[in-house]
Amino acid sequence: MIRPARPEDIPEIHELICELADYEMEPGAVRATPTDLERALFGATPQVFCHVAETPRGGHQDGARRGEHDSFSTGTSLDGFALWFISYSTREGVHGIHLEDIFVRENRRGRGIGGDLLRALARVAHERGYARIEWSVLKWNKPAIGFYEHIGAEVQDDWDTYRLTGNELKAFARSADAAF
Repeated sequence: MIRPARPEDIPEIHELICELADYEMEPGAVRATPTDLERALFGATPQVFCHVAETPRGGHQDGARRGEHDSFSTGTSLDGFALWFISYSTREGVHGIHLEDIFVRENRRGRGIGGDLLRALARVAHERGYARIEWSVLKWNKPAIGFYEHIGAEVQDDWDTYRLTGNELKAFARSADAAF
């Protein structure tokens, strides 16, 4: 079942984010804490949203679940998540969804969970009149690329993603002006 995240999901969402970092070959890269996630998702004015794939405890056909993946308060476990925020298209004149991360536990892949998560976001976009869903994918992630192309997503070859972070972000923010 796909549903919006709840505060009690935070520990498992954080665990999934750490698993995603491992999958992306960046172990130890997660600096966000469960408290950070709770503030972002459930604070006074959330700017980030999350949907989760939930399975009733014992509902896994493979039976391979470690105890720490179980949410004992709900009798369920999370198999994946999609974390997103609202974007805006100046060309379309309406909002869209930017999918920051989507991840399904390795032992649950190939069962339609990723498609169900994306379909849930597509429904949100459609119901709200949003123009699109956009996301990035690592160039080496061939299984994900194949899946995205299968559902009709198109790569945006004309655009490159840039990121300003860390010391460079601080230096640029502090600069009076930049000579171009």
